[in-house]
Amino acid sequence: MSMQVERSEEMVAAIEQELSALFRRSRSASLRLARRVHPEMDAAGYALISQIEMGTGNGAGVRASDVAHVLGLDKSTVSRGITQLENLGLIERVGDPDDGRARLLRLTTTGAERYEAMRTQRQTEFRAILDRWNPTDLADLGRLLARLNTDLG
Repeated sequence: MSMQVERSEEMVAAIEQELSALFRRSRSASLRLARRVHPEMDAAGYALISQIEMGTGNGAGVRASDVAHVLGLDKSTVSRGITQLENLGLIERVGDPDDGRARLLRLTTTGAERYEAMRTQRQTEFRAILDRWNPTDLADLGRLLARLNTDLG
């Protein structure tokens, strides 16, 4: 095996190890962030409420099937999570203006307030870390993460 191939394998192994550590931290952070929104919410609920919040930017709401698709989850898993978020008073089902039979999901006023408070705190914490980075490194990180996400998609 050539030195170049060996070096490339070492670099890929190092990247894989760092990504694994990042994913572990991300799962742990998701639970902490969920608990900031509501003490009884779990990490899965955080993923759901994040997607519902993103999908309700126009105010109408988002279909449960779209949330399931984006998250790569089956409908029954999403349905259980939605029921939990509803019971916690964080989301509600509303009529779909384009289809009278369908229901859309959106954050309640309480859900939106709690989610926004958590997001503000998360951004403050993240900014405190990244403020120590120089602009070139930040630009490189953003560009390379976008490339990785594109290639993974």
